[in-house]
Amino acid sequence: MQEPSITPDLIAAHGLKSDEYDRILDIIGREPTFTELGIFSAMWNEHCSYKSSKKWLRTLPTEGPQVICGPGENAGVVDIGDGQAVVFKMESHNHPSYIEPHQGAATGVGGILRDVFTMGARPIAAMDSLSFGRPEHPKTPHLVKGVVEGIGAYGNCFGVPNVGGEVRFHRSYDGNCLVNAFAAGLADADKIFYSAASGIGMPVVYLGAKTGRDGVGGATMASAEFDDTIEEKRPTVQVGDPFTEKCLLEACLELMASDSVISIQDMGAAGLTCSAVEMGDKGGLGIKLQLDAVPQRETDMTAYEMMLSESQERMLMVLKPEKEAEARAIFEKWDLDFAIVGETLAEDRFLIIQGNDVKADLPLSKLSSSAPEYDRPWVETPAAGAASALPQITPVAALRALIGSPNYAHKAWVWEQYDTQVGADTILRPGLGAGVVRVHGTNKALAFTSDVTPRYVKANPFEGGKQAVAEAYRNLCAVGATPLATTDNLNFGNPEKPEIMGQLVGAIKGIGEACRALDFPIVSGNVSLYNETDGTGIMPTPTIGGVGLIEDLSRLIAGLPGDGDVALVIGTTSGHLSQSALAHEAFGIDSGDAPPVDLVAERRHGEFLRANRSHLTAASDLSDGGLALAAFEMAEAAGIGVRLDSDDIGQLFGEDQARYLVACDAAGAEALLEAGAQAGIEVAQVGSFGGMAIQMGGDAGDLAELSQLYRTAFATAIRGDIPDHA
Repeated sequence: MQEPSITPDLIAAHGLKSDEYDRILDIIGREPTFTELGIFSAMWNEHCSYKSSKKWLRTLPTEGPQVICGPGENAGVVDIGDGQAVVFKMESHNHPSYIEPHQGAATGVGGILRDVFTMGARPIAAMDSLSFGRPEHPKTPHLVKGVVEGIGAYGNCFGVPNVGGEVRFHRSYDGNCLVNAFAAGLADADKIFYSAASGIGMPVVYLGAKTGRDGVGGATMASAEFDDTIEEKRPTVQVGDPFTEKCLLEACLELMASDSVISIQDMGAAGLTCSAVEMGDKGGLGIKLQLDAVPQRETDMTAYEMMLSESQERMLMVLKPEKEAEARAIFEKWDLDFAIVGETLAEDRFLIIQGNDVKADLPLSKLSSSAPEYDRPWVETPAAGAASALPQITPVAALRALIGSPNYAHKAWVWEQYDTQVGADTILRPGLGAGVVRVHGTNKALAFTSDVTPRYVKANPFEGGKQAVAEAYRNLCAVGATPLATTDNLNFGNPEKPEIMGQLVGAIKGIGEACRALDFPIVSGNVSLYNETDGTGIMPTPTIGGVGLIEDLSRLIAGLPGDGDVALVIGTTSGHLSQSALAHEAFGIDSGDAPPVDLVAERRHGEFLRANRSHLTAASDLSDGGLALAAFEMAEAAGIGVRLDSDDIGQLFGEDQARYLVACDAAGAEALLEAGAQAGIEVAQVGSFGGMAIQMGGDAGDLAELSQLYRTAFATAIRGDIPDHA
């Protein structure tokens, strides 16, 4: 087939600027072939190269005594003692999920699971952080239903429990939803597998499913804004098969146990191109690929299509030559393809051959570590103006405004479509705080949470970045876990706009400061930029995934309040209502500054809570909706009422940070108050649990009526029937 001529329009269609194309000419000293242009486009796009964010990502704290492997590999690895490690990462599948929600979300789950098990870990938990446009927007119900269905279909079939996450709605996501997928797995700390190739003349092996045309150009599409041609991008969305992925998991883990693997890399964004280049670049080697040997499920595929296909459930491996027969037998047993498609080279060369033709011959190192890196202009987000005064509202009416909103309504409609119990090790499933999964066969557990408050980040990127980390830290502490490390998914608009780049820079600075202060390093992550449609960007959404360790399940905080328990708040309440959930949901007011985050107080209060867990019946961090929403959620889950002493809206709904709501019996409350006095930490009694009313000062509502609103508002908002799980 005749390859197209390289024209300015073709270069632009590949997401390459004219100066970047000039750089390609300087590197190779000639015009690239069509396949070479595609390879450069794939490797130099934002999604693969991090060219706009790399400078700032380097400022994040990534090390600690618990960290075995930080950013740069498929996933981060953290020591959890007893020779074991937790392997985890979060990634985005935003653009594909907007175009084709079921497959976009499903393959996002599949990709993040492969990132984990390619390191040698068996996945034990998944989460998802989802952001959608207004419920009344005509596309939102379709997106919500498709995304949730896709996540559930893939994760349930693969067999990994979904134990947490978040769902939000805001007009800024009307044209660009966010689907951030998290996965964690367990591995032996001394049996982690890495992607750097080693040895010259070693066989490069293709593993898994066959290559088709689905997803060609997906990584480039994910690095561009949307416009009115969005429907034309549908062919760039991959199609997943969770049953094949399950077989791939088992085959890979069996192969790894056979001591056959030199290095291994998931074929994710940019498929065969990115996986081969990253393995070669990290090992300081070249790679030669013979495309005729690549298993194909479609006929007459071009080199361009094969190199840029993002067909799912595929891996690339450098194999010990003497293990070929054993390795092949393992994959044939699992009914998966196993094909030697190339070899490692001593020279810095990426050589692609199809038939007798050289389709690409490039200096491999220039494709990855020598990709463009930009120090983009940025302007600091202006200081927030004064907050607008909120109109008068009664406490119960304020609570009703929150729990009747899909942002704060009960999310059972979502997580009941996910298998939260597969594996039989889930201890705390979604619904309240962090998810908790037992480390199989032990008395240890791991806790997982994902958090961000985009309206804080928009108002004040630095404080908002700090707050996302602090909230993740609190959610882990609230279940009794010691926070270990984080992964991040930085979702922003167009970084070529200085104000958007300023949001990214400010948020990274805040995240970095919080991670350092809390000994909570970032060990993996993803950046998703150009989340814009027709020039309108999303709210900045730097999602933080936190992982914590419960060394003994006797330290787990997992109860619910009992009738007669005392309600206490750890931390200081000033009544910060600007940028609050109440202001937004009840009045549509988004003014003023984000709440300040005192990182010293965050750490002290988290450590105090964990040290005094024996006094507690139940605990929750205080964040969106403040004390009133947390107390309602805790009481409603227990099927009892709650009485809060104050009727002051600021005291009830303010979103001051570094705070926890705890429930204690009378003796526990007395002991906690005394411990707080001795430690110099404010602990205040704010009410009690019991009865069947939700009472705040002199204002009261019926628990049953409020619970009905809380448990139906989400489905009502998205016009979704509650799934039948009979």
